[in-house]
Amino acid sequence: MNWLLIFIPVTIALEWLAPSKHLLVFIASSLAILPLAAWMGRATEHLAERMGEGVGGLLNATFGNAAELIIAIAALRAGLHDVVKASIAGSIVGNILLVLGASMLAGGLRRPEQHFNAVAARSQATMLTLAAIGLILPAVYNVAIGHQDSGSLGGLSITISVVLLVVYCLFLVFSLVTHSALFTGTRDAEKKGEAHTPPWSAGRAALVLAAATVTIAWMSEILVGAIDPVAKDSGLSKAFVGLFVVAILGNAAEHATSITAALKNRMDLSLSIAIGSSVQVALFVAPILVLVSLVIGPTPMDLTFPAGMVLIVLLSVLITAQVAGDGRSDWLKGVQLLAVYLILGVTYFFLPDPSVPSSP
Repeated sequence: MNWLLIFIPVTIALEWLAPSKHLLVFIASSLAILPLAAWMGRATEHLAERMGEGVGGLLNATFGNAAELIIAIAALRAGLHDVVKASIAGSIVGNILLVLGASMLAGGLRRPEQHFNAVAARSQATMLTLAAIGLILPAVYNVAIGHQDSGSLGGLSITISVVLLVVYCLFLVFSLVTHSALFTGTRDAEKKGEAHTPPWSAGRAALVLAAATVTIAWMSEILVGAIDPVAKDSGLSKAFVGLFVVAILGNAAEHATSITAALKNRMDLSLSIAIGSSVQVALFVAPILVLVSLVIGPTPMDLTFPAGMVLIVLLSVLITAQVAGDGRSDWLKGVQLLAVYLILGVTYFFLPDPSVPSSP
């Protein structure tokens, strides 16, 4: 896939020389992200060799979400709170349905059954449930008070954001310090006659991961800038673009790494990336954006997500807890997760864009 790296300078050239060619910019930047995602996956595997599946998955999720955080902060500066909220919800749903579903399907096609630590998976699913509660209550509160006291809604959002951040930090202590054995993971012995490449040093792997992340952030920013005009030309709604198109492309690094890990029967690493990335977005990225908006945004952002977004996050969390709770996976579980994602995507595809007036 390294030959696709040529699309990095191609994307930069198109962005500077032909910025009006939105479709070409979109295609080139999408292709440029693919090999960078592969390099991120390779570096994550080497880090996992050195530091364990849990730490490797956490680092991959952190670097993978860095691009989304950078783009979201840029959107906050422009006051595009709806875009930020759609990308947050789309990232949560995309990771736990699309990424995890594709990983279970890919791994299940090679092996009848794969196993992972059920206790670790359930603890991450519980964190996702907490995140869903953190999104539901501000929306319910907003409906209850209407537009009577918007200031209290902002205060509620800040308070919930601080609580979520504290819980996420405690979860890191739980997974990396006090109960790290649950997240270490296991690896099958190498097949006889199969060459085993010595793992990179932690410094080299971290450097490659950081460099790939920075470049992906750059390509992603160009890609997101081209999505809106391409979507308008194609007639897609902004909700569909934010929840599904941006989320799929923005999570390309997690897609590649998680599926590769599943193909190699490293389901602990795969789950740590897929579910761990959603946990990090919901409990770290979203609260950070709320707090950052107090400083950089034209107006502060709250945690009041539209009812439809809250609903799809809740439904995604519920089925993920069911699928990941028994410590085993197969191809059918992957199909089930992908089916839910497809149903949600089709629903939003046919949902009319509220910003477009209906014809008389």
